[in-house]
Amino acid sequence: MLYDFHTHTFHSDGILSPIELIRRAFVKGYSAIAITDHVALGSLGRIIKETSDDCALARAYWDILAIPGVELTHIPPQAIHEVAKQAKEMGAWLVVVHGETSVEPVEKGTNLAAVQSPYVDILAHPGLITIEEASLAAQNNIFLELTSRSGHFASNAHVASVSQQTKARLLVNSDAHDESNLLTPSLLRSILRQANVNQRQHRQILDHNPLLLIEKVNKLSSGSV
Repeated sequence: MLYDFHTHTFHSDGILSPIELIRRAFVKGYSAIAITDHVALGSLGRIIKETSDDCALARAYWDILAIPGVELTHIPPQAIHEVAKQAKEMGAWLVVVHGETSVEPVEKGTNLAAVQSPYVDILAHPGLITIEEASLAAQNNIFLELTSRSGHFASNAHVASVSQQTKARLLVNSDAHDESNLLTPSLLRSILRQANVNQRQHRQILDHNPLLLIEKVNKLSSGSV
């Protein structure tokens, strides 16, 4: 099973349309994909509507769970909770927050604000996340991301280590911007090995945790998945 909860289309900085990215993921064996384009307050409604329409079309005709979502990117930490809440109210099934990756000037406090909000589902590429922040993620049922994205993946081993100490749940996502970035079984195994995740935890991260997130999405979207 291939699950991927962080991808981008031409609605932000990706290349393909949502429906084409979903189709290419389906052909590659994906069971579920979330379309999570970069948004801030001004683009929230438009992108959620257009993404939701394409995801609904894909679900109607192909055997893939296409999830409409957003990635809140470079949002002031004080605004993350409210913008995430608005995203859910506007129809996003999944809210990802662009975490404090070391390769971009994300404002300090973003990770902490994200893991405190009940409207956030995933903290993406969280960089040198602290024990306190990971503990809050575990407490609030927010998933932490191990990423295959170049640059962002430099902190994967740190994220995995902190997760093991705090019981925060991990996912592997692609942060795909085109078809070539999509996950494969061999890429998933490579990411986990490089993050020093032991073999016993592979099934938990690759099979069990995605189903837990899908269950959460089911509940939050009022059974519309």
